[in-house]
Order: sequence, then C-alpha cells, then structure tokens
Amino acid sequence: MSTKSIGNPHADTPPGGHGRGTHGNVGQHGDIAPAEIAIGVVIGRTSEFFDFFVYAIASVLVFPQLIFSDVDRLTGTLYSFAIFALAFIARPIGSLIFMTIDRLYGRGTKLTIAIFMLGGATAAVAFLPGSEQIGKTAGILLAVFRIGQGLALGGAWDGLSSLLALNAPENKRGWYAMIPQLGAPLGLIVASALFAFLVSTLSPGDFIEWGWRYPFFVAFAINVVALFARLRIVSTPDYQNLFESRDLQPAPVFETVSSQGRNIVIGAFAPLASFAMFHMVTVFPLSWVFLFTKQNPARFLEIEIGGAVVGLMAVLASGLLADRFGRRSVLGVSAVAIAAFSGFAPQLLNGGDVGEVIFMVFGFAILGIGFGQSSGVVAGNFTSHHRYTGAALTSDLAWLVGAAFAPLAALLLASHFGVLAAGAYLLSGAVGTIAALFVNRELGQKFS
Repeated sequence: MSTKSIGNPHADTPPGGHGRGTHGNVGQHGDIAPAEIAIGVVIGRTSEFFDFFVYAIASVLVFPQLIFSDVDRLTGTLYSFAIFALAFIARPIGSLIFMTIDRLYGRGTKLTIAIFMLGGATAAVAFLPGSEQIGKTAGILLAVFRIGQGLALGGAWDGLSSLLALNAPENKRGWYAMIPQLGAPLGLIVASALFAFLVSTLSPGDFIEWGWRYPFFVAFAINVVALFARLRIVSTPDYQNLFESRDLQPAPVFETVSSQGRNIVIGAFAPLASFAMFHMVTVFPLSWVFLFTKQNPARFLEIEIGGAVVGLMAVLASGLLADRFGRRSVLGVSAVAIAAFSGFAPQLLNGGDVGEVIFMVFGFAILGIGFGQSSGVVAGNFTSHHRYTGAALTSDLAWLVGAAFAPLAALLLASHFGVLAAGAYLLSGAVGTIAALFVNRELGQKFS
C-alpha cells in the first residue's frame, strides 16, 4: 500500500498522538485516499464561506438601508457589523450543543441538523421584511437569524480537516493543511460575482426590494449539496473506523477546556494576524469604498473577485512554502508582512481604482500565505483523546477573537480617525500571532 493512502495506519502518526493502526481494521481500507477527503473538505468549507460572504456583502449593501433606515448610512452599517459579530459569539455555544449531539447520536446526525439549521437561518434572512414594514422587529429578527447561523456553524465541524492533516504524508503536511482554506477565496469569488451581477443589472430599487434575496436562496441550495457530499464521507463505515483510529471522537467540552485550555488559547492566537487580515481585505474595504468614495459597488466587487483569485494562488503557494520552510516560519513571516501592510496600505483605499487594486492584490497575496496555514497549527497540538473537540474549539475561538469584531472595529476607527487608523486593529492581530508563536515553543518543535 502506498504511504499516501490514508488507509495506511503507519503512514503518519501525528505528533503527540497515539496512532492505533489496527483499531477498526483501518489498514484494510486501501481505497481511501487523501484526495477523497480533500474534495469533501473543499466542498464543505466553500459552502460555509459562501454563506459567510453573502451575509457580509449584504451587511454593507442591503441591511443599512433595509433594516436600519431610520439612521444614517454609516450608523446603519455599524449596526449591521455589530449583528454580524453575533454569529462568532454564538459559534462556541453551538459547538457545545452539537458535540453533545455527536456523542449521543453520531456525526452524521449532528452534521445533518447543523447544515439544515444553517441553511434555514440563511434562507430566513431572504424573507426578512424591512424596517418600513415591521419597524425595529426587523433588526431583532436579523439578529436572531444571525445567532442561528452561528450556532449551526459550531455544529458544522466535521473533523475532516483534522483527519486530512493528521493523515497527510510527512513531507506534505503543509500542502494538505492549506486545502481547507481554499474554501474562503472560492466562496468569496462566487458570492461577489453573484452580487456584482445583481447590482449591475438591476435598478437600485429592485435590488433592495427583491434582488439581494436570491444569493441567500442559493446559499441554502449549496448547503444541501455540500451536506450530501460530506455525509458520503463521515457516515461510511470505512471513515467511521478511520475517525476512531485517529482518535477523532468528540470529548466533553468542559473536560477538553480544562485539560487543553493552554493549547486552545495558543492555537487560537497563532493565526490571529491572518484572521484579522481576512476581514480587512474582504468586508471592511467594501464598506469603506461604498460609504466614503464614489466607487460603484459592482466595480469594487469585481476588484474583490480579482483579489480573491490572487488569494487562491497564494493559499496554494503557502502549502509549498510550509513544506519547505515549516508552518511556524510561514505564519511568523506572514505576520510580520501583515504588520508592515497595516502601517501604510489602508490609505490606498482612497487612491481610486489603481490604489484599490494595489491594496486588494497585495492584501490577498499576504493573506493567502498566512491564512493558508492557519488551520495547520491545531490538530497535532492536542492529546489524542481531545483532538477532535479541541480543534473545533480552537477554530471557534480564533474566529471570535480575530474576526468577529474586525469589520466593526476597523470601520469605527477609520470613520473617526481616518482610514489609516484601521491598520491599528490589523497590527494588533499581527502582534498577537508573533507573541503566540514565541510563547508556544512546542509548536515550533512540532511544525518547523
């Protein structure tokens, strides 16, 4: 059997883990390959990020006018970003609830409930009346649906990313670690293209009245397709045995926090720079350009699509760089680059088409290198018993600390002190990553 086969129980015992090669007769399943898991991972992550970006774009182009029409556009956008953050706050709670469902009823049941909940909450937004029809209730309902999305995202963790990383060939761990991150630029490309088409082809009145709702319906459909693609993997006997052999089983959340709290915190802060950068080149610039420049939103969405293509290539490059120089080194260098970027680049958003293009291209290039390895610092850092739950909680905390309030903080700073002030938030993320990598010397030993 090839060492690249995930069915080989000795192909890659994870650092700090206890690979149990004979458990569940995993060694007999030679037809299971990393590529099969990778496809399921990319489909699942792309669907989740498509939901994410559909909501994020609507938070700038739609909700301030539709839901918060009684305040000025800037204030309405800040309100939208505050509600945007609720999903990240709810996500760890969702993990707590759905990990219990996982233990009691199995991963397939948990995933089915979570994905339909995510799709249902997303589709519900599409039917939301505006404040002119139901007043402040519109904002309350939007917040409820957003919390529903966050709870569901906590339950959508399927462990496939950890399984992929732990079973990757020794010399290609960086390459396989970046595969889940491809979902972000792919989701952004599709969401931005769909909104750009609607904005450019519909009148402003038609877009606000009904056009913006279509991407939310599309998100529900994509979620259903992604669900079946993921269930095909997580519910089959071969993969259930494989999850067991790699100790990717749910452990009680409070027990995991008590036992692995340090690893969870370090794992959450290690990718902080790239997670903060993530919003600084996706959600925040759209809000700034839409509010403070005369740029057509469809035109800027097209620039974002181009930037996302650059980001996609940078994510791919991060895998090659990590396998050559080490994931810790890649994260550290990218954090330094993000710190440098934060000191001058935001001003480019006031530089017209050329400045915006430069900002997006360089921003996505730097983001892709760091973000591409942000999931690779998680799985091997936990004891085998707590690996599955610990990785999920680390991801939840990383998004909460690094991303939840990034658009709100950046826009608030920029609107009061100028666009360059938004770089202060980005700089704090870079400092957090560098500090986490410095403190966690064990991380350097395992991933260098």
